[in-house]
Amino acid sequence: MSQSTSTAPAPVILVPGFWLGAWAWDEVAAELRAAGCDVRALTLPGLSPDAQDRADVTAEDHVAAICAAVEASDSPPVLAVHSGTGFSGYAASDRLAGRVAAMVYVDTAPGIGAMDPGFTGGELPMDWASLSAEENLDGLSPEQLATFQERAVPQPGGVVREAVELRDDSRRDVPTTIICTSFPAEQYRAYAEQEEAGWLAGIRELRNVEWVDLPTSHWPMWSRPRELAVVLGDVARRHGASPA
Repeated sequence: MSQSTSTAPAPVILVPGFWLGAWAWDEVAAELRAAGCDVRALTLPGLSPDAQDRADVTAEDHVAAICAAVEASDSPPVLAVHSGTGFSGYAASDRLAGRVAAMVYVDTAPGIGAMDPGFTGGELPMDWASLSAEENLDGLSPEQLATFQERAVPQPGGVVREAVELRDDSRRDVPTTIICTSFPAEQYRAYAEQEEAGWLAGIRELRNVEWVDLPTSHWPMWSRPRELAVVLGDVARRHGASPA
């Protein structure tokens, strides 16, 4: 009798953006688990509501937390990062390029350098007036917006102002999917060519990139969770490990 050669989906690690914990991925995680994926969502250091050491958390701490989750996976995972964690996620892929099956950037990109080197505060609270004026809120319900505001936790200041050294050029070959929600892929690529595009700068380095347009809010895990899960599940299946 011949053995099955089906491929198991790669594990999926979900990293939320600024001000958010693992809870932000609940709907997407449930969809992925229902589709047979092993999923872990992270709350990064300083982002739990009761964190006492927020001002002491560094950008390296966030990279280390993501790397620890990757190393704890039984097989190389898909690492999905959202918004501001494009910086720490890219640095984690630099540290563990051979252990990451694929990267997924959810309305973000591989950031290089510091997000805001001039920031001096110990933490960065969410400024809802500014955020709602700048970001795409398409498809978000009043209840979702209220939950976001209620559960948002200040971002550690060190993560905002510190740069993380990139060391391993092989990060450029990690298979990468960029999911564009706030604006289309064409605009992402155009913005990435601008000299000061730090949060998009890594796009110019990557050698293996797929683009997915999923028009919706900057927080697609709430506005289009099922569709986002389908994209993530497809990446997980394509980059899963064959049975021994």
